[in-house]
Amino acid sequence: MARGMLRIFLGAAPGVGKTYEMLEEAHRLGKRGEDVVVAFAMDHGRSETRALLEGLEVIPPKRLPYRGTEFEEMDLDAVLARAPGTAIVDEYAHSNIPGSRNSKRWQDVAVLLDAGINVLSTVNVQHLASLGDVVSAITDVHQAETVPDDVVRRADQIHLVDISPELLRQRLGDGKIYAADKIDAALSNYFRLGNLTALRELALLWLADRVDEGLAKYRAEQGIDESWPARERIVVGLTGGPEGEVLIRRGARILNRVNGGDLLAVHVRAADGVASESPQALEAQRRLIQDLGGSYHIVTGEDPAAALLDFARSVNATQIVVGISRHKKLAGLLGNLLGGGVGTRVVRDSGDIDVHMVSHPLGGRGTRLSRQRDLGRVRVAVGFGLAVLLPMVLQLLLSLLNPDRNVAAAMLVQLTGSVAVALIGGLWPAILAALWSSLLVNYFSTPPLGNLTISDPQNFLALLVFVGVSAAVAVVVDLSARRSKEAARARAEATTLGDLTRSAAGLEDTVQALLEQALSVFQVRGAALFSLGYGLADGNDDGGGAIPGRLWHLQAAAGEIPDLSPSETETDAAPDNVEDIDATTRLVLFGRILPASDRRLLGAFGLHLGAQLERQQLVASRREMLRLAESNTMRTSILRAVSHDLRTPLAGIKLAVGGLRHGDVHFTKEEEQELLATIEECSDRLDALVGNLLDMSRITADAVNPLLRPVRWYEVIPGSLSAVPAGRVRVDLPPNMPEIEADPGMLERVIANIVENAVKYAPDSDIVLVGAAGGLSPATLEGHPAGELRVIDHGRGIPAESVVEMFRPFQRLDDAPQTTGIGLGLAVSKGFTDAMGGSLTAEATPGGGLTMIIRLPLSTGTPYDGHRAQAPMEPQSLMARRGHVLPLASGPDTP
Repeated sequence: MARGMLRIFLGAAPGVGKTYEMLEEAHRLGKRGEDVVVAFAMDHGRSETRALLEGLEVIPPKRLPYRGTEFEEMDLDAVLARAPGTAIVDEYAHSNIPGSRNSKRWQDVAVLLDAGINVLSTVNVQHLASLGDVVSAITDVHQAETVPDDVVRRADQIHLVDISPELLRQRLGDGKIYAADKIDAALSNYFRLGNLTALRELALLWLADRVDEGLAKYRAEQGIDESWPARERIVVGLTGGPEGEVLIRRGARILNRVNGGDLLAVHVRAADGVASESPQALEAQRRLIQDLGGSYHIVTGEDPAAALLDFARSVNATQIVVGISRHKKLAGLLGNLLGGGVGTRVVRDSGDIDVHMVSHPLGGRGTRLSRQRDLGRVRVAVGFGLAVLLPMVLQLLLSLLNPDRNVAAAMLVQLTGSVAVALIGGLWPAILAALWSSLLVNYFSTPPLGNLTISDPQNFLALLVFVGVSAAVAVVVDLSARRSKEAARARAEATTLGDLTRSAAGLEDTVQALLEQALSVFQVRGAALFSLGYGLADGNDDGGGAIPGRLWHLQAAAGEIPDLSPSETETDAAPDNVEDIDATTRLVLFGRILPASDRRLLGAFGLHLGAQLERQQLVASRREMLRLAESNTMRTSILRAVSHDLRTPLAGIKLAVGGLRHGDVHFTKEEEQELLATIEECSDRLDALVGNLLDMSRITADAVNPLLRPVRWYEVIPGSLSAVPAGRVRVDLPPNMPEIEADPGMLERVIANIVENAVKYAPDSDIVLVGAAGGLSPATLEGHPAGELRVIDHGRGIPAESVVEMFRPFQRLDDAPQTTGIGLGLAVSKGFTDAMGGSLTAEATPGGGLTMIIRLPLSTGTPYDGHRAQAPMEPQSLMARRGHVLPLASGPDTP
């Protein structure tokens, strides 16, 4: 069964007449004898549209309940059962009511098309997924119903229903679109003249791209190579040099002279080992072309001119922008003799495409980077030496082994020598060896012997063939050797770039790592990153003082860096060892001067360093934004806490003091003590709240500086339990617990907050403090031994997914209003623990409840005296007086 055809009527806004034209087309098809039914259509209360439904077969919609209301949807099964030739389906982007066969109407349409039914449908430009955010920005209306662009683009025909914005507003004012009570609001909001103009332009541009795709497809199917100037399209050819920016801006100015068009920048990357491109320059040009609204492309080809023209013809370009040659006059003249440079060949072979040859500051100055053709100075020097000596040695051997002076044998032996010279020294030493060998063969083996005269014409022809064959073999051998070396260099460069990418992605201090990697890759003594600043540079003016100037400041370095003043960095390093990352940053290598073959790799290093510097800036900006957001959240929460939680103890204090000062009321001694106890309790609560607020502000501002020293757990636990009701806490500390590195005051606050939190949220459970014995504890902190204290309760606990939230400021369990406090205790405890180099975590208690685990690094200082190895009596007696139990014998780590 053949698939049905889809025709879509596209409009810029509601009311342009999409449904009206679709129904008119249905009547035209019906008059031609086609089977047409209306599967779903909405008149939106418009009488003219409703009138067009008369005379057409309408399949009744299906009614579906949703949230207490019934909605009408297309009855897909009924349409499939009816199997018409053409179905009218309005609102292509509509979302179906839950319970429908498909979630989207365009999916229903796909089912009809697969069944061989032709479909006419409608869609507005605001429903296209790629334009949803643009339309929202223009109209301030978010569009929830969207359809993927590629689904619409696959339609067999797209018909634009277009009217002017003025006419659409007039239709709206005449009441032909909305009811009278909605006209004024629509005219002043969605249907503003500017909105409608922008939406109309979006629809036209989107459809123009669709038409352009169809044109490209037609030209490809018909094999048409000539450009059809249906739309202005300018292609800018980039060589990879810094002049590309000039060419891109010239192309943009040319495009600005016309209304609409495309700007495309293309870099032709040769496949023969060309090293003339700068990754840094290409990256800057890619960003520039994107900023100008164009697109950036890379193609590969043996012939840059042919590849550029092929690309231009494939995109139906109307104009090409190329730069004048950077080669010097002599090289340019030689190139013209050999057929012309890239620009000349583009002009010659462009056909009906206009070509602009643009001058630039680098024209005719020579290429700083060129094709890598050097086999090495030592190797070439050895080749020239062999070109002189090897033919003489071979001739000496011929005189001993070939007394008959056979010309053919002499030529074969000398040809072997020329091939050997080509393998070692390359082309020019091989050419020299071939000429020198031909002279020796002529002198010693060609009659008359002993002079350069050739009596036999056949011998003269043989010598010419010998020279030609030797030169041809030398060229082939030289080319093969160079290609092999270029392939090896390319493999090494690709490996280096891969390592560069992996190191950049896997290390934290990537800038320093890249500089250290540059030392080994380029075999230099030092690598440095300089940033540009402005200050007072040494110089003498009329007043004999310093003058402001540009200063290069050392930003990062690796290896041996010369002791330079900032102003000397521009001239100390060789130009080939300097890579400008951007206008204010440069990479400088110190040591040997880099060859031209390493310039491309140096540019890649510069590109990666630039990306890492941008990454660092983004990370710093993100951190600053997060800090500001946290500070703003903190201020808001503090205000909320002050307005509620701090007022509660203040109200209690005020009421108690007011009662005591009231002269007309006489209290008994017990009542006075109760009021004074209330004042003391509320004051303690207020002090704790203010203390937590101050501590949290210090933690947020990174102003917590702990005074670390060796501390034993039993030193801080008694003070931390001073505010806990007697009998609620049991302490189980083994006698051999080692010292930890901590701030006693901070650690006391940490334990106090955790215990008070446990007492508050586990009112029916005993709280147990358990310590892990030294040497037996498995506790570690980043792989190092740590001391551990567990605060265990058997309350209701918290869900595992809420553990992280529990340590954030202003969090209370279930946000219960009956609990006191502002939710800062655990946040302050975690902040103090982190500041001391430890960790505070939580886990579920077996059998129910929550266990808080404090881990702090073990002390490396001088241990206490031996007689203090056991817990002293003072803390034990103090805790016993408060009703706590501190057993001194070793016991299990958990109760």
